[in-house]
Amino acid sequence: MNELEHALKWTKQPVPDVLHELHPTQQKKVIAYIENLVNSKTDGLEELYQAISMIVKYIPHFVVIPLMVEHIKPQIAAGVCKKMSVDQATGYANDLPLEYFSEVSRHIENQLMADILGRMKKHRAEKFIHYELQHHLLHMLDIAEHLDEKTLETVAKLVTLPEHEDDFVNHPHKEIIERLRGMQ
Repeated sequence: MNELEHALKWTKQPVPDVLHELHPTQQKKVIAYIENLVNSKTDGLEELYQAISMIVKYIPHFVVIPLMVEHIKPQIAAGVCKKMSVDQATGYANDLPLEYFSEVSRHIENQLMADILGRMKKHRAEKFIHYELQHHLLHMLDIAEHLDEKTLETVAKLVTLPEHEDDFVNHPHKEIIERLRGMQ
């Protein structure tokens, strides 16, 4: 990964080819512009997420969950989740529809997701793990690197790993794959 790609990794978007054609000093100016633009457009969001997380403490889940799924984009829900305690976030995770929670989870840091999964109801956690393994394997492997042993054993039980060592020699998740394979 070159300096440009590293600097824009946080966007989770591929770097446009035209940016690679620029001189490094021009690339730095574009990166600074992008960061300033994003900062100006997102100014105040963290405080909003904090306020929403404080407000929903006092509203029953059966009211919040349908409103959240219907009207709040997963990225926003993730921002609110990050401001909650792990226990509060786990309470919502247990009640959210699986597909919606999956979308939300992709906007939450892997360590926090591992903490939430470790505290979720066993049945709900297993459903989420199974869904992620089927639909977003790499995302689940990213989370798995941070899981406690008990939850990691659940992943090992549900995951199908490559048959041959050659299939993952240079794989970025080689270490966690080896741990999972050892648990099977």
